Amino acid sequence: MKDNLVKTIRLPYKWFSQSRASLGSTDTDTIYNTNIATCHYWIPYVGLNFAVYESLKDWLVKAKPFGLIEDSELSVTTRLACGAAAGTVGQTVAYPLDVIRRRMQMVGWNNAASVITGDGRSAAPLEYTGMIDAFRKTVRHEGFGALYKGLVPNSVKVVPSIAIAFVTYEVVKDILGVEIRISD
Repeated sequence: MKDNLVKTIRLPYKWFSQSRASLGSTDTDTIYNTNIATCHYWIPYVGLNFAVYESLKDWLVKAKPFGLIEDSELSVTTRLACGAAAGTVGQTVAYPLDVIRRRMQMVGWNNAASVITGDGRSAAPLEYTGMIDAFRKTVRHEGFGALYKGLVPNSVKVVPSIAIAFVTYEVVKDILGVEIRISD
């Protein structure tokens, strides 16, 4: 019984040390650098989502284009469309920051951050000293388009998710009786 207890207690530590060894680094700087990069991505991403969503809603209520609005209320379909548009704008504008964040996180993995040049040759693995360095090296070695690698598949996941999240946000606001409007 005692042996089983000891194995159970040591298991998480063993897993942690193995995963740390597989990353090839025991340095916590990578973790903190990518946390900063995560904040630099999420702040504009979420801010743009809300700004675009609320601006579209406000414009639709005031302009009433195409007969979409009746009695100053948006339908669920219109709210989904506003959320999808907000998700598309937020994702497209902030996506280069997400690519840089992911690349900075992958530096510790064996050959994960190596660059494949345009002619198909593999270059040496990259090490980044920070976000600006990661931007420079990515654009220098792979071109500006590398900042948008994976945008379409990621949008397939994110855009419907944001649309549904905003409809849920509106339903909860209605249930709680909260009224939030952009000032004129």
